[in-house]
Amino acid sequence: MSGKIIIKLMFAWCVLAFGLPAVASSVTDDIMNEMSVVHLQTKMASGELTASAITRYYLDRISKLNHQGPSLHAVIVTNPNALAIAQQLDDERSAGKVRGPLHGIPVILKDNIDTLDPMPTTAGSLALAGHFAKEDAFVVAQLRRAGAIILAKANLSEWANFRSEHSVSGWSSVGGQTLNPYVLNRNTCGSSSGSAVSVSVNLAPLAVGTETDGSIVCPSAVNGIVGIKPTLGLVSRSGIVPIAHSQDTAGPMARTVYDAALMLGAMVGLDNSDADSAESKEHFLSDYTLGLNAASLKGARIGVASNLGTFSDKANPIFAAALEQMRAAGAEVIEVGEMPHLDDYGDEEYEVLLYEFKAELNAYLKEVEEVLPVHSLSELISFNLQHREKTMPYFGQEILYKAQDRGPLTDPVYINARKKSRRLARSGIDTLLEKHQLDAIVTTVAQPAWTIDHINGDHYLGGSSSSAAVSGYPSVTVPMGNVRGLPVGIAFIGGRWQEKKIIGLAHAYEQASQARIVPTYRPAL
Repeated sequence: MSGKIIIKLMFAWCVLAFGLPAVASSVTDDIMNEMSVVHLQTKMASGELTASAITRYYLDRISKLNHQGPSLHAVIVTNPNALAIAQQLDDERSAGKVRGPLHGIPVILKDNIDTLDPMPTTAGSLALAGHFAKEDAFVVAQLRRAGAIILAKANLSEWANFRSEHSVSGWSSVGGQTLNPYVLNRNTCGSSSGSAVSVSVNLAPLAVGTETDGSIVCPSAVNGIVGIKPTLGLVSRSGIVPIAHSQDTAGPMARTVYDAALMLGAMVGLDNSDADSAESKEHFLSDYTLGLNAASLKGARIGVASNLGTFSDKANPIFAAALEQMRAAGAEVIEVGEMPHLDDYGDEEYEVLLYEFKAELNAYLKEVEEVLPVHSLSELISFNLQHREKTMPYFGQEILYKAQDRGPLTDPVYINARKKSRRLARSGIDTLLEKHQLDAIVTTVAQPAWTIDHINGDHYLGGSSSSAAVSGYPSVTVPMGNVRGLPVGIAFIGGRWQEKKIIGLAHAYEQASQARIVPTYRPAL
């Protein structure tokens, strides 16, 4: 084993076990409370703040909220290079070079995204606790090019919630249990749990999440923030620990639609190593904030499907009030009946995920360092069994067993399942959009956060993410209200490559509703 690897492993162990020490900061919570990216840029341009001071503030806040009371467990590790990067960007600004609207802005990455900074990429698994990527993920390289500071890695539901059918969202064997900052005994949803919590409590203004089905939109909704799940292929997946190429995507998470749109523009780009990225060449924009207008709902045709998003009696009245707000803003809200095929492809979607997870995780693990204990799905299963007290204290790995039993991607069962699930999901959305000439379909995203239950697993009533996830179409989640202080979100779902339109509608609704509330850290309801 080389000295370099030993040093990296020792560093990883120390950080994962103890966190990093607090960094003193002269920037106060009063100054930084709910601070947007635009306001941060204004203050840096005037000299009132620097990227270095902002970064020190966020590192200090992570130390206090993540490792001390209330011990949110939202962040797994901070970047030892963050302050040096911030100073470099301050020097560039002093020399008259500003890379763009993210110059000097700290960003937190979900810990299934590779980065060359000395932070491990673990996917929340102890099996990868010493895994240091050989290069930045494509999306990380894009963010760096735009001037963003990679601040930290966020906790997540282990293996992006694709390990057990009885899992507890927000828990990983590396990061522990992420807590909902509104009511601390409530769940964060997942799998981008730490990313959502980090943004909501202002550990950073921006975070990157990933979604296969619901993993951006659900944690965004229950943690009171904005999340964008892009069209499949708009954002590269290269360097991201995979579940399934048919549905995986990264996306921005922020406290405002404007900030999320700014970040999306920095994340997109043609990546020749991601086959789906090629299709985005004629569709991605470098600036998704252009044309954002508080009046965008005026004249918009908004569809409501009777079988979509009706799983929560507590959220239903808030959704009805949101529709009234859209009508008051000039939108035409249209009851469109049922979304076709909504319940006709769930089994096929699951088959696709099982097949692709096996193939793609094996390919990813094949390339990790020799010193690591796992290089295949079968070795991961064995590792978890050998370390069951730490890796499986609350739930098992039955999804991993099912994936291991699947055959290659040439299997007709897989091919037919993929064709059917995508065809039906796209048909459901396209039929409503075309038949009723809709600009978007809206729905409740998820129920208010349920209690954390390490005995029975998640108490999940249902969600509305699958139609956009399986079709590969975009959706934008925005806060729409709360139930006794627990946030609930509304999703705007659009056609393929229609990010600009639905981001605009989401922004207009956000400006009309002003529904975000700040976390309160109550111990229980």
